Amino acid sequence: MNRPLELGRPASGKRRLKDLLLQKDNRNCADCGASDPKWASANIGVFICLKCCGVHRSLGTHISKVLSVTLDEWSDEEIDAMIEVGGNSSANSIYEAFIPEGINKPAPDASHEERSKFIRSKYELQEFLKPSLRILSSNSKKSSLQASLSRKIMDSFRSSNSSQKLEGMVEFIGLLKVKVIKGTNLAIRDMMSSDPYVILNLGQQSAQTTVMKSNLNPVWNEELMLSVPQHYGPLKLRVFDHDTFSADDIMGEAEIDLQPLITSAIAFGDAGMFGNMQIGKWLKSHDNALIDDSTVNIIDGKVKQEVLLKLQNVESGEMELELEWMPLDQ
Repeated sequence: MNRPLELGRPASGKRRLKDLLLQKDNRNCADCGASDPKWASANIGVFICLKCCGVHRSLGTHISKVLSVTLDEWSDEEIDAMIEVGGNSSANSIYEAFIPEGINKPAPDASHEERSKFIRSKYELQEFLKPSLRILSSNSKKSSLQASLSRKIMDSFRSSNSSQKLEGMVEFIGLLKVKVIKGTNLAIRDMMSSDPYVILNLGQQSAQTTVMKSNLNPVWNEELMLSVPQHYGPLKLRVFDHDTFSADDIMGEAEIDLQPLITSAIAFGDAGMFGNMQIGKWLKSHDNALIDDSTVNIIDGKVKQEVLLKLQNVESGEMELELEWMPLDQ
């Protein structure tokens, strides 16, 4: 028996919200990393677990409006706002841009006190935001302060998905320079060694390094350039073994989430106006190939990110890269 068509905007909106929840970076709580969050802060734009949900409710709706993904009714405007933020990774690249040394995110089994202290510092006190987004005034009410903050942050998210383009390049928002630094302990695909090379894919574009003959620990230090489309996905990396008389064998692969880099870079604008500092972070998790957390930094007026990856679907191998965001007007 065929299922009837589901009509009406509310049902469509629920599907859009659940599709957003199913994205990799939204499968864990934005604040403590607990798996399978079923709650969300509609005005902040993050998915959270039941324990963190309780702390968010205590902040008041002027700071965090908590809704159940499955039980509550959502307005189209609330769903649009969640989708515009883009999920936990995008939101955290703003709200956790400046976590000081010695302060750690709470774990899923953290105490209520530890959880509450971190969440209040993150959203209510704005201690981890970049300075230009902080709203500090003793003359305004909290509700107007938070509304002003929300507008500024939403403007940052919008700028990362809007037309930051030049005439004649309307499909791109910037350029990505990828320095393929080296591979370590790569897999053997020939008799005793391999002849590795790297292919990068972003959308329909691809770029390739040179082939390194008989080397399981190759050092490339090659820079490859890719244009970043407005609706970008992950940067895909694959390592191959070059064969003269047969098809090249794959030696592992990995995906790189570009959202922390690009969202942070666009939110800051002209990096040349700032000193060296950390402005974002891509966190290691069981859903990605990171070996360590990867920070986004302004270094000598440029936005860069060092990435160390464990190659997937292969017996061994690591890759070291450096990403650099370049706005089109540069």
